Parts: sequence; C-alpha cells; structure tokens
Amino acid sequence: MLKLSFPCVVLLSLLANVFLTDICLGQGEKEKLATSFQTYLDECFALRPLDATLLGDHRFDSKLDDVSLEARQKWLDHYREQLRKLEQNIQYDSLDRTGQIDFEIWRDEIIRNIWLNENTNPFAEDPRVYGNYINDSVYLLLAQSTLPVEQNVANAIARIQQIPRIIETARATINNPPRSILDTAIAQNKGAIDFYENGIYELIGVESLRKSIRQSTPQAIEALKSYQLFLENDVLPKANGEWRIGKEKFDQKLQLVLDVQLTADQVLRDALVEFDHVQNDMYVVARQLWSRYFPGRPLPADNAEGRRETVAAVVAAVSQEHGQPAALIADARKSVKDIQDFITNRDILHLPVKDRCQVIEMPEFRRGNSLAYLDSALPLDPDGFSYYAISPPPKQWNQKRINSFLEEYNDHMLQILSIHEAYPGHYVQLQYSNRTPSLIRRVLQSGTYIEGWAVYTEQMMLDQGYGDGSLPLRLNQLKFYLRAVCNTILDHRMHCTQMTDQEALNFLTREAYQSDGEALLKIVRAKQSSVQLSTYFAGRMAFYRLREMIQREQGDAFDLGRYHEAVLENGSIPVKYLPELVRERLKKPRTPSE
Repeated sequence: MLKLSFPCVVLLSLLANVFLTDICLGQGEKEKLATSFQTYLDECFALRPLDATLLGDHRFDSKLDDVSLEARQKWLDHYREQLRKLEQNIQYDSLDRTGQIDFEIWRDEIIRNIWLNENTNPFAEDPRVYGNYINDSVYLLLAQSTLPVEQNVANAIARIQQIPRIIETARATINNPPRSILDTAIAQNKGAIDFYENGIYELIGVESLRKSIRQSTPQAIEALKSYQLFLENDVLPKANGEWRIGKEKFDQKLQLVLDVQLTADQVLRDALVEFDHVQNDMYVVARQLWSRYFPGRPLPADNAEGRRETVAAVVAAVSQEHGQPAALIADARKSVKDIQDFITNRDILHLPVKDRCQVIEMPEFRRGNSLAYLDSALPLDPDGFSYYAISPPPKQWNQKRINSFLEEYNDHMLQILSIHEAYPGHYVQLQYSNRTPSLIRRVLQSGTYIEGWAVYTEQMMLDQGYGDGSLPLRLNQLKFYLRAVCNTILDHRMHCTQMTDQEALNFLTREAYQSDGEALLKIVRAKQSSVQLSTYFAGRMAFYRLREMIQREQGDAFDLGRYHEAVLENGSIPVKYLPELVRERLKKPRTPSE
C-alpha cells in the first residue's frame, strides 16, 4: 500500500475541493442553460403557436400565429434580444463540454434565424408558407398528437375558424412570387380544399366528431376557394419574381445552414470529385449487367460516350422492373419488413422496440415537392406515430407520365427509398434523437445530420449484404446517391450562375440518368429552395469520413452496430461535433436495446 505524507494529503484534499467546486459550477451553469432554453421556447411558442405543435408541445394547439408584418418584426426582435441575453447571462467557460456544445447549438440557431429573417421574405415571395398554417396546423393535430381525439378535434375546430384570418394576411402580403413557387402553392391549395371537403373526415373515426368538424369547415372552404381564385387570377399573371438568391447570399446561407465548416465552393468541389467516382462505379456495375439485359448485343465502346450509353441503357432496362400504382404502398410495406429483418439479423443497430412507423399514401395537399417523406414522431410528443408517406402518380397524369414515374421508383429503387426514409434512415435516427436527454438537441435538429445519415445508410446496408449482392439493386443505390451528389451541383449552379432550365434538364437526364419527369420536379424544387438540396451530400460525406476515421483507429475492435448507436445517441447535432462525441461514447459500454 502506498502511504502519502501529511503535506501531500493536504495538497490533494485542496485540489479535490477545487475540482469538485468546478464540477458544481459546471452543473449549475448547465442547469441554468437548460432553464433559459425552456423559457426561450415558451416565449417562441407564444409568438408562434404552430411551432409548438410541430415540436409536440400541445399547450398552444387551439391558437394560430399572427403572421402580419408587425408580428414578424416581433419575432426578429425576440431573436436579437435572446442572443444578447444568452451571451450575457450564461458563462460559457463554466460549462462542461456537453453543455458548451448545447450552448453553441442554441446560439448558432438564433444567429441563423436572424440571418434568414433579415435576408429572406417568404411571406411575400413564397405563398406555400401559408399552407403550413392552413393545412399542417390541423392535419398534425389529427394525425400525430397523442392527446384524446376529442381534444384534438376541439383544437382543430378552433384553428379551422382562424383560417380566413391567415388567408386575409396572405392576400395582403403576397407580392410578385416566382412563378415556379406559385404554381406549387396553387396545386397545394387545391389539395387543401379537398382536405377540408373530404380528407379530414378520414382522420376522424367517431361520427359525432365528424359532425362537429362539418359545422366548422364551410367558412374555411369558402375562404380557400376565394384564395384559389386570387392566386390564379390576380397573382399568377404578374408572377415573375426572382428565385435565384445569388452567389454571396448562397454562400452565407450554406455556411449557416449546413454548418460543416466548409464554404459553398468547397462543397461544390467535393461534389464534382464524387460525381466522377459514382459515374465510374455505375459503369462497373452496368457492364456486368449488360449481357443479362442485352444478350448477344455488343457492349458499347469503353470511352466517355460509350460508358454513358452503357449505364443509360442498363438503368432504363432495370427500371422496367416495377409494380403498378395501386400496389405502390403495399410494395413499400413489404420492403420495410425485409429491411427490418436484415437489420436485426446482421446487428446493424438496435431498432426501436416499439415500432411506431406507418407507411401511408401522401396527403394531396403535401404533394408537389417530393415523392416521399418521413413525418417523425414529434420531439416533445415522442410517443406518437411516425409516417413514411409515398405519393402515388397524380390522377390527372397520362399513361406515359405514370410509366415514367413507376420506372423511376421501380422495385429496386423502392427498397433504397425505404432504407433512406425509414429503416435505418430517418425513422430510426429520429427515434434515437427523441431519446436524447438534452432538450436543446431534441428540438434544434440539424438537417445536414438528418439527411446525411439517411444517405449514408443506403450504401452501408448494401455493403453489409442487404439484397444478397443484387446488381440491379446496387445500380439503383448508386443512381440514388448520384442524385444526392447532383442535387448539390444543381443547387449551386442554379443559384450562383445563370444555369437555364434546359441546361439543368440535360444535366439531370443525361449525366444523372433521371427520367424527364423526375428531373423536371427536381428543377422546380431547386427553384423553390436554396441550400437544402446540398444537405444530403454534405452530410453523407461527413458520416462516410467519420466512419473511415473511427474504423481505422479501432482496427479489429471496430463493432459496426455499437458504432452506429454511438453516432445516433447524441441526437441530430451539427456533424462537426460528431468526431469528439462519438469517440467519447465509444469509451463506454453499448447500451441495451430500448
């Protein structure tokens, strides 16, 4: 036994007291940070009740935001005041590292919101923003809230009665939106009319409650129909607003939103390099499939044009392997079951014990921006359901356009889509995120993390053996990933250069092997947003590089399932924090399945 002299004991005792004092100060400051954030949320929810619903706080479910210019100025003033209070009242240096990260996430979110409020004007230029108040404010109450159905219906009625007020503000505020954005807003408002005439009753199983809703919808429907005429007859003829945000703003917004410590030009350079890599991988796979789909036909020449011809021909042939529109949802559900079994059998990660993900047909008023999405259980109401929604071909499409849609979302691509949106992509990741102890991390989620993880899982699943080495499946995975790479290139060039629609169409159809219908939808989406299309690739590269780094460090000790859970257990944080947090988490034992 080692014996210490008296002076040493005294010295160690003093050092221990200092150490414990520092810990107590750190814990106290961390509690202060958490309390301040809860107060901030309460203030935000009072100003914007829909935000509370979107996050799962149901105290404000009967209210709707004041979206007038004066009210929105108060939002900006609140952000500025909160930033001042945060930096003044919280001692950053007294926080432990996890607290410092929470502080930075909150601070950066406020700075981002201030920039967006000062540099964008969606309420005047993007009529789709009003759809959130018209549609989502009611739909989410009936589809996702865990409150008793009677309470949800009562809150829905209260909000339906406020729809005419939202529309009145929209009519007074909308001013020269870009045509591409307005076209989608018009289509979505038609969906809103149908929702309040028909779809809302499908969400309510009790006939007496349906009757109460019927008494409240006529005024809203009348206002929506009048609004439809306003958009079509008054706004549409004069809609020629500028949708490009320009290189300077694009770079500023990208650095704030992606938060990957890269400039827009650096992200573009990464995408251009990766574009060549994926093209080469697709050719290698297509060359192996050539004789299966084109027996007796010579392989095209091994030059740039011949390689493109080979990939395009095989992609087109593989795309013929698809189901029918009526079976789309059933096919997706089957793919989900197969994927779940694979994840469990190969220990990719621990799946949520209670599976609360439902595969549904996308509501009509939400169509127009994407062909699938995941509506996750809400961070502040995590026991609700998540919805993996798929959009069938619209009824008004002709057979040629329907066939093009089905070819794009063929049997193989549908499996990749299910991996991305549900297992182990968005649904699983966001279930983990909802369990993180930090309220800041549960609420302030990084889109780059969320989309990056989903894209990362597509290749990872096939690399681990999903699909038993199916080359058509691999080709579609590469094509889907190429889409993420091309999203970044398109996003940058559409907003930072004068890239035309025809140039964009040629790029997507010829270089990314997309159908005309898919490419046209992507061009519309690029005009309707900026930077968001870059989150998929930038996030995926962060996850890919992190995996390489950790696996190289751990060597034979690397455990894939344990690693994935270490990545997910920190919440949907900016990816720049992952290296330090994952390394720290991997020092501890693996958590049992929850």
